[in-house]
Amino acid sequence: MRDIPGPIGRRTVLAGAAASLAAPAFAQRRDQPFPNRPIRIFGAWAPGPNVYTRVLSEIVSPRLGQPVVIESKSGANGTLAARAVTTESPDGHALAQIPGSVFRVPYMMARMPYDPVNDLTYNICLTGYTFGLVVRADSPYRTWQDLVAAARQRPGEISYGSPGIGTESQVVMDRIAEQEKVEWLHVPFRGGSELTNALLGGQIHAVATASHWSSLVQAGQLRLLNVWTADRIRRYPDAPTLKELGYDIVATSPYGLAGPKGMDPAVVRTLHDAFKEALYHPDSLKYLEGLDQPVVYMDSEAYSNFVRQQVVREQEIVRRLNLRMN
Repeated sequence: MRDIPGPIGRRTVLAGAAASLAAPAFAQRRDQPFPNRPIRIFGAWAPGPNVYTRVLSEIVSPRLGQPVVIESKSGANGTLAARAVTTESPDGHALAQIPGSVFRVPYMMARMPYDPVNDLTYNICLTGYTFGLVVRADSPYRTWQDLVAAARQRPGEISYGSPGIGTESQVVMDRIAEQEKVEWLHVPFRGGSELTNALLGGQIHAVATASHWSSLVQAGQLRLLNVWTADRIRRYPDAPTLKELGYDIVATSPYGLAGPKGMDPAVVRTLHDAFKEALYHPDSLKYLEGLDQPVVYMDSEAYSNFVRQQVVREQEIVRRLNLRMN
């Protein structure tokens, strides 16, 4: 995804410095109204893909009257942030970004590191990633059908990169492979820059991930073969949706914020109201538009209900596709 403009980036650095200085001073004032010290948000990905969360934190901080600081907890296929927040105090001063892999990865492991339903307090759902599959502009695969045909002719040789095992990208590509009866070579990477470099360097044939490819598609370096949204994206009218290509798949991986289990409902409500206001702030909406990401708002109750339903679906997908992690 694109990096954050300079002024916001500098304010984020200053907020981080303020947090480190303010934390000891506020530690003795836990009897004060919430929030009484800086709020930390654990970002699920590397700093680049966490940009929107940083933009949101800049908007919400004045409303809460405290710095909101992003701490990158990338790793474990997007679940490290969720794992980390489960060990924090449920006082509302620690939250985590919750991507869709949080609901899937625990069921791919022999021993669950956390329970996505019972170990987290879901605060607000914000948006969802815009996924698509891209190849290099000079690739011989000019359409999605070209890529599928090549995979059928050369089983296990056509490679695609994703942000990791168990991510939405891998699950969707596995579902397509199951329907088409083809075999891809899946190559997991740690983040968007690694994916892009591998694709541009000719190490892999394609990349399936969220819209950090957008600027390179517009610059003519990459070709977008499909999108995973319900409708075509306005800026890329020539890229068909998966549904148009014959797959009953819409994948946006809605994500939001959650804290540890046992949070006070009044604190949850304060956080929800502040982040909802920030979500609909013009600067937030403008940034999401630049990422081609929709608003996917759910309040705390609706988000919790969504999670319970999603976990059931993810368990079935894990079982059917035999997704496993060591």
